[in-house]
Order: sequence, then structure tokens, then C-alpha cells
Amino acid sequence: MSLRNALYWLYFRLQRRIVPKLRFSQDLYEEILRAHLPSSGAWLDLGCGHRLLQSWRARHEAELLQGRNVFGVDYDLDSLKAHQNIHRKARADIAALPFRDQVFELVTANMVVEHLEHPGTQFAEVCRVLKPGGRFLFHTPNLYGYTTVLARLTPEFMKKKLVRLVEGREEQDVFRTYYRANDLKTIRALAERTGFEVEQSRLIASTAALIVLFPLVIVELFWIRFLLTRAGRPLRPGLIVVLRKRQQGSLTVKGEQRHFRRSQQP
Repeated sequence: MSLRNALYWLYFRLQRRIVPKLRFSQDLYEEILRAHLPSSGAWLDLGCGHRLLQSWRARHEAELLQGRNVFGVDYDLDSLKAHQNIHRKARADIAALPFRDQVFELVTANMVVEHLEHPGTQFAEVCRVLKPGGRFLFHTPNLYGYTTVLARLTPEFMKKKLVRLVEGREEQDVFRTYYRANDLKTIRALAERTGFEVEQSRLIASTAALIVLFPLVIVELFWIRFLLTRAGRPLRPGLIVVLRKRQQGSLTVKGEQRHFRRSQQP
């Protein structure tokens, strides 16, 4: 057993004792995603990267995508090439998606929104490609969560090496973050401006981030236990949000007004 695997084994024994009801945020995201999958129609995954779910959920990812009309976009070409389960892929900027108006029933983004440099323009573009009543589901860090605060305090030159140590992620898979749409107040304002309404928003805790930094992870587990209380809710590290495209109306981005009509066809 490697040292990392041994630390994970010890961690999960501790988690069951200290925070027995804690769930991994990616499991919660998958659960909510399954509840919103359209019975028919097209689905777009933004920043699809290497995979839709975690590597150990590869079989479930393949089952989830089977028989569905799924498209993926990512700006990083190497990540895009590595994706094995989404076959309709395009290298694209989220601010200029290569699709017609009102094509998709569902747009998803798993740990992508924190990387958006111009979220007003990018949310508006997502709204453009969604059918009226379609949903934009995303999972992203909470601006006020402890992991985000620590990440923002970490100098840029250290981030990639720390992510590799803590998460085991390769440095080429670490991208710049902006956190410009990562709190509920900002998300509500963006939704109103770009043609959406907030259908669901959920602040979530997750498994510890410092698993390999024993014994610091013990302190983190007691902090997470506090986060699961009502008082700790605003400081939970993750957000899962479902935005619904309004049936009709107008949107404004940087002073420019754009209209969409229910009768408009893809």
C-alpha cells in the first residue's frame, strides 16, 4: 500500500467517526445531475476536460452517457482529446459557443464556473444555446468556503505544486481561477441579467482537502462538522446551482440588450 493510499484509508476511518453523515460533493453533483437529465434532447457539458465524473466512476459515466445526445466543449485541447466517453467534442471558448440558438435542454459545468473570466458574457452565451425552460446546472467552489479562501491566499507560483501534493493532480491540469461567479448574491444578479431564474441553490460540504497532511486533516474534519450545522452553512466550500432559462423576456449584458422569444426555433 502506498503512503497516499494509507493516508486515505486512515482518513475515511476518521471521517466515519467524526463526521459520519458527510458526503463527497461530486457524489451530490452526480445525484442532482441524474435528477435533471432530459428524457430527450441535447445536453452540453462545458469544460468537459478528461471526464464527466471521477475516474473511479468511469463505468457509471459510460452508463450515464449511453444513448444520450451529449456534446462537450473545452478550451484545453489536450484535455479534450483525453475524454473517452463524450464523442461529440469541440475546442471552444464559453464566451463564443459554436452552436445555434436554443439547441440544448441541459448545460452542465462541473468545477468550471470558477475559471470564468467574464461570467456575464459567458452566462448569456449559455442562455443563448439553451431552449426556453432549459437548465444550466453547475458545481463550483463557494467564494466564502475555507478551501477557496486558502486557494486565493496561496501565491500563484505555489499553487500547481500544492495541488499536486494535496490532490494528486498533474500541474498541466491546474488552470487559473477568478471566482467571479462564486457566491449566491452574484449568481442571482447574473441570472437576472442574463435571462435565467434560480431554480435551486445548495451550499455543500465535502470530504476533507488536507487528507495527505495528517494530522492537520483531523482539525479540518472538526471544522467540517461545524459546517454541517446551520450556523456553518454560509462557509461551506461548495455550491451546486440550477438556473432555468426564462420562457420569454430580455437580457442585458454590459449595457447591451438582447431579446429572446418563446417562438424562436433552433
